[in-house]
Amino acid sequence: MTGPTLAEVRAEAARLGFVACGVASLEPSARADALDRWLTAGRAGTMRYLHRQARKRKDPGALHAEARCAIVLLDNYAAPAEERAQPGDAFKVASYARGTDYHLVTLGRLLALKEWLLARGAHFASAWVDDGPVPERELAERAGLGWIGKNTMLISPQRGSWTFIGSVFTDLPLVSDTPMVTDHCGSCTRCLDACPTGAFVAPRELDATRCLSYVTIEYKPDPPPELDGAWNGWAFGCDICNEVCPWNVKFAEPTTIAEFGRRAAPDRRDPAAFESLDEAEFTRRYADTPLARPGLERMRRNVRHAMAGRQDSTS
Repeated sequence: MTGPTLAEVRAEAARLGFVACGVASLEPSARADALDRWLTAGRAGTMRYLHRQARKRKDPGALHAEARCAIVLLDNYAAPAEERAQPGDAFKVASYARGTDYHLVTLGRLLALKEWLLARGAHFASAWVDDGPVPERELAERAGLGWIGKNTMLISPQRGSWTFIGSVFTDLPLVSDTPMVTDHCGSCTRCLDACPTGAFVAPRELDATRCLSYVTIEYKPDPPPELDGAWNGWAFGCDICNEVCPWNVKFAEPTTIAEFGRRAAPDRRDPAAFESLDEAEFTRRYADTPLARPGLERMRRNVRHAMAGRQDSTS
């Protein structure tokens, strides 16, 4: 089979706007037992899809019989300082949700790379971005793009952890990159210490049921009362374990992808930003953003909880 060289693939990925590109092999996961223990302990909460996906997550080669490797891409969404939480904000929204949904933006460019590969000799290519049973962080680690930090995020030594991970599985015989095996977190525990809800059971082990990202986005019932007063103003997601990471403080640079920029809506200074909307207007404004996932009623709920007992105005 003929096809592009790895250097050509990297060049095309860069042209499309990705900040890193590597190739990962598809052998079974070295973390399979850890995933089983995590699921058995109930750490996934109501995210039952993770149980259904477990077999493929533990064996990425089983996802596509045709695939010989995965091309792994990083997409930078780091916000400039002026787009993050500001004094006077009534509530806060995670940086990755300030613009257009990455499932649309990143996937669009992954599909462009897929078509580029098919036009140059690949017979099979399939693109994924956080929308299926793909162990993205482990594949990125195998592709030499970073290591999985104590906050469970992939951390790139060049740009930190403000990145989305995408992949294109293909039958091209590309040589895998050298995995990153060194843990560069060292003795640092800033992310673990800063979590307002104590969601980290141990380094690299997150109890999702206590994580504000899970509670504000995935969890449909009334939030656990034991978390009252610990929301710190977050109405959608939480950036804290990323914000305090030294690798982000030192190396993260603002994204150049315009679609990830902060939109005017919602006005985070307005406590009634969602109360004044009906379902049709909410859909018109937010259907192409991550805020559509919890929906209007839960965003109203989240803002009320976020504002109750706020401990700060900017973090």
